Amino acid sequence: MGTRKLWTKEELILAFNLYLKIPFGKMHSTNKDVIHLANLIGRTPSSVALRLVNFASVDPVLKARGIKGMSGGTKIVQPIWGEFFNNKEELVFLSEQILAKKENTSIENKYQKLLFDFKYLKGDTITREVKTRVNQSVFRQMVLANYETKCAISGIDIPELLVASHIIPWSENETERLNPENGICFSPLYDKAFDKGIIGINQNYRVLLSSNLKKKKNTSFYQKHFLHIENIKISNPIKYLPRKDFLEYHLETIFDKTF
Repeated sequence: MGTRKLWTKEELILAFNLYLKIPFGKMHSTNKDVIHLANLIGRTPSSVALRLVNFASVDPVLKARGIKGMSGGTKIVQPIWGEFFNNKEELVFLSEQILAKKENTSIENKYQKLLFDFKYLKGDTITREVKTRVNQSVFRQMVLANYETKCAISGIDIPELLVASHIIPWSENETERLNPENGICFSPLYDKAFDKGIIGINQNYRVLLSSNLKKKKNTSFYQKHFLHIENIKISNPIKYLPRKDFLEYHLETIFDKTF
C-alpha cells in the first residue's frame, strides 16, 4: 500500500471555499461541485466530501445548533477556519485566486462580468475593486446556498431574482462583511425595502413594517406586496441563522427612518 498524500494548505483552502458555498446536506461525493474540485486537485470525491464535513465539525455556528460533522480531521482543518475567522476578506479572496489558477484562468477572466467597467480604473484601485467584487460574489453564493436559493420572505427561487442582503451594511463593518450570519436572501423588492429600513426583521425572525410604509395601507401595492408579510417568520436557513445582534443593529440604526 502506498502512503496517503497529505493535504496541502492550498487544497484545504479550496475545500474551505467549497464548504462556504454549498449546503450542509449536499456535502457528498456525488455532488457535481465536489467532483469538480476533486478533479482539480487530483483527489477522490469521497476525500473532498470528508474534508467538507471536517470543516462542519469545527464550525462554531453548526456546533451551537447541534449539527455535527466528522471530527476525525479537525486538527487538519482547524488552522484554516481560524485564519478565516480572523480575516475573512483575505482568505476568501485568496481561495478564489487559487481556484482560478487551478482552473487555468485568471481571477479577472473568471469574474469578467463583474469587472466590465475596470478599463476606467488604474493601479491600486483596480486591485481593491477586484477583491471587493469577487468577495461580494462569494458572499452571494454563501447566502443563497444558506437559504436554498429562495427568498426568505416570498420563496421566489429564481437565482437571477435573488440578492444577498447585508444586515449590517457592507460599508459599516469590515470584519462582518463576509459573515454568512450577516446575510439574508431576498428578492430585489424586499432587499431594497430592508436596505432602506422600510421593513425590518426582529429577533424572533419576524417581519416588521415601518410606520411610513403603513401609511400606504390603502394602496394596491401595499395590499399586494406588504400586507400579508407583516409578522410572518422568514424561512429557516440551512446553516447560519441571522445573528440577533446584527438584526438589533439594523432595527436601531436603519429601520423605520423617514423615506
